[in-house]
Amino acid sequence: MALIVLAADKGSPGVTTAAVALAAVWPRRALLAETDPAGGDLVYRSAAAHGGMLNPNTGMLSIAATARRGLVPDQLWDHVQPLSGGLEVLVGLGIAEQAAGLAGLWPTLGSAFAQLADSPNAPADVIADCGRISGDTPVVELFPHAALVLLISRTEPEAIARVRDRAAALSTKLHGGPRGAASLATPLIGVILIADPNNSGKLVNQVNDMLVHAQTGARVVGTLAEDPAGAEQLAGRKRGRLDKSMLIRSARKVTSDLYQQYGAAWSVPGQVHQAQQIQQPGGQQPGHAGYSGHAGAGR
Repeated sequence: MALIVLAADKGSPGVTTAAVALAAVWPRRALLAETDPAGGDLVYRSAAAHGGMLNPNTGMLSIAATARRGLVPDQLWDHVQPLSGGLEVLVGLGIAEQAAGLAGLWPTLGSAFAQLADSPNAPADVIADCGRISGDTPVVELFPHAALVLLISRTEPEAIARVRDRAAALSTKLHGGPRGAASLATPLIGVILIADPNNSGKLVNQVNDMLVHAQTGARVVGTLAEDPAGAEQLAGRKRGRLDKSMLIRSARKVTSDLYQQYGAAWSVPGQVHQAQQIQQPGGQQPGHAGYSGHAGAGR
């Protein structure tokens, strides 16, 4: 099973952009779930496959009623919509007040997301965009079901300090206390830095040293390029060769590294992986991305 959750501590580090970019180049079929209790963005920014608007009532909002009666993983597909580029998404809530309808259901959703990869009918990995989290954010109840918890952070000193403290808090919550760098715990807590590619290597070493010294049990698992033009292309607001952007190239590297390290544990016997093409929201094919999946929009 493979549920991968993405979250951030504070500010706007680009969690949705990161989630869409990773889902767009994921090596297997991927379902992007907008699970941010504050509400999703894709319904406002992305066109549906039929060319019109996404239905805001089909997704996390509609799944709430189903989940209260129990949720079989394959039922998730009843609430999925494809973007015009092909990426399959569970559209997020419209406003934060709607999160009350999911109260008590987050563990049920987490279990269904995690087990979808083992579905005999339509297996997929789930990448969950959890937005900004704090100690009392209910979406954290998804995390024990995840294979990976990825914290997204920019590289300003205050951002690095916050991701260190958030990783330590999550380690205590999920693993029962701080852990050394060599400890193996599930889910693994990783950090993805949004960084200038020219000095990302030095930053990774510095942040890893900080995470180890604080006994967070977390480590940097990759960097995504700070690429405003690529983010605009991913959101469908700018034309260009999306597959050639620094953002998508770096997302490919992150997914490749993750699969090299953990893919064997996520493999579904007999599943066929087919490389497709990334498409922009208007349906334009900018070129081969190297992995399956399609691009949509980001925050």
